[in-house]
Amino acid sequence: MALYNKIGTMLRQSISASSALNGQSSMFNAIRCMSTKLFIGGLSYGTDDLSLREAFSSFGDVVDARVITDRETGRSRGFGFVNFSSDESASSALSAMDGQQLNGRNIRVSFAQERAPRSAFGGAGGYGGGFGNRGQNEGF
Repeated sequence: MALYNKIGTMLRQSISASSALNGQSSMFNAIRCMSTKLFIGGLSYGTDDLSLREAFSSFGDVVDARVITDRETGRSRGFGFVNFSSDESASSALSAMDGQQLNGRNIRVSFAQERAPRSAFGGAGGYGGGFGNRGQNEGF
């Protein structure tokens, strides 16, 4: 029981220490949210990197434009990313292009969110395949 109390105390101290730093981290997050990278969703399968770049180049210097493709088929997955050289260009492109038509489809434009890092084993269930019928086929 004493061990659980000690662990609880350590957790409370850790939480209160991180709460004290929240003022600094929230300021950091506000700065980090200003982004030059846009997520473009709802792309037609005919849209490629070049046509995506051309569609957004009128808003500023496009550093990179990439349509994400399926690894096996090479076919577009229907979304991509456009990276601008400045925050202002990205903001103006977002406000002007969100909901507009590109190659026959209405696209969704938003600031790109950084993805959480993946684990080395691909997340939960990395080794769990094949055990779903355990106990049902014991007569084998």
